[in-house]
Amino acid sequence: MIFRLTLLLSALSLTLVGSSVKTNGHGGMLLVAEKGGMSLAIVNPASGSVVASVPEGGITGHEVAASPDGRFAYVPIYGDSGVGKPGTDGRKLVVIDVASHKVVGNVDFGHGVRPHFPVFGPKDGLLYVTTELDDSVAIIDPASMKVVGSVPTGQPESHMLAISHDGRRGYTANVGPGTVSVLDLEARRTIAVVPVATHTQRISVSMDDKWVFTADQTKPELVVLDAAKAQVSRRVALPGVGYGSAPTRDGRWLLVALPDANQVAVIDLAAMQVVRAIPVPPSPQAVLMRPDGKAAYVSCQESSQVAEIDLTEWKVARLIHTGKGADGMAWAVNQ
Repeated sequence: MIFRLTLLLSALSLTLVGSSVKTNGHGGMLLVAEKGGMSLAIVNPASGSVVASVPEGGITGHEVAASPDGRFAYVPIYGDSGVGKPGTDGRKLVVIDVASHKVVGNVDFGHGVRPHFPVFGPKDGLLYVTTELDDSVAIIDPASMKVVGSVPTGQPESHMLAISHDGRRGYTANVGPGTVSVLDLEARRTIAVVPVATHTQRISVSMDDKWVFTADQTKPELVVLDAAKAQVSRRVALPGVGYGSAPTRDGRWLLVALPDANQVAVIDLAAMQVVRAIPVPPSPQAVLMRPDGKAAYVSCQESSQVAEIDLTEWKVARLIHTGKGADGMAWAVNQ
C-alpha cells in the first residue's frame, strides 16, 4: 500500500472559541457526522445547539473519532455508496480543529480504500481506521500524521471496528461475509475469523472485555461472542433488527439501535435479555455513551436528530437537531 500524506497546521488560536468548549457543563462537545450534508456537526451538549457545521470538502464521511485531548476530530471520507455497492471509493481522512471549526489536515491513502470507522487505541494512542477495500485496518500515528502500519482482517467489507479496553484486541464487523475478524493489535495479525450471520453490522465490546456484540442483519438477533474463546456464545432476541450498540459505563446494560422499529433496546447483560425498548425518531444508527454515565446519545438518520436518553429514567430527555443524515458520533473532552 502506498500512502500519500499532507498535513496543514492551523495557526488560529484555540482561545477564539475555547469558552464554548470549556463551559458547556458536560465536560466536552458532541461530534456528529452529518452524512447527508458532507459535514461534521459540533454540538454543545448543555444547550443542545449546533455550534458549527464543518464542511468535509466533498465526498461524505460517515464516522468520526476525537483525539484523547479533545482538540481534533478525525473523519474518514468513505464515498457516496453503501457497503459493497458501486460508487466512489474514498481515499482520505480529514482532520478538523474542534475549537476553530476548520479542516486543518488530511491523510491521503494513495488509492481508494473506503476508509470508514476510526478508533483511538486506549493504550498506545494510535488511530486505527478500517480500510475496507484493502481488507485491513490502517494504523496512523496522530503526532506525525503518518500511516505506520496495518492489520489484515482476512475478510472483505471490514466496515466497523471495536477495540478492547485493554488495547490488545481489535474486532471488525465484516458486512457482506457476515463474519467478525479478531485481531491481535500488538502483533498486527488476524487471530480468528468468526462466522456470525449472512450479513452483519456494527460492533461493540463489553466494559470488562469479556463479550463482543454485533447485529445479525437478516433477523432480529444480537450475536454475542465470547472474547476469550473467539466464538459465538449466544444470540439475544431483539424487538427488531439491530444496528449500533454500546454498553453503559457501569457495564450493566447494552443499548442497541433498532432502525426499522424506531426504538433502542436495553439489554440486561447479566441476564442477556431485553428488558425495555425506548421509542426514538426514525432510523436510529449509532449509540454513544456520555462520559459521566448519565446519558446516551442515539443518532437518528432519517430525522437528522440525535436523541439524548436519560439512563436513570430510561426515556428520551430531548432531541438535538443536526444537519442532514446524523450518523457516527464521538465525544471531544474539554480542552
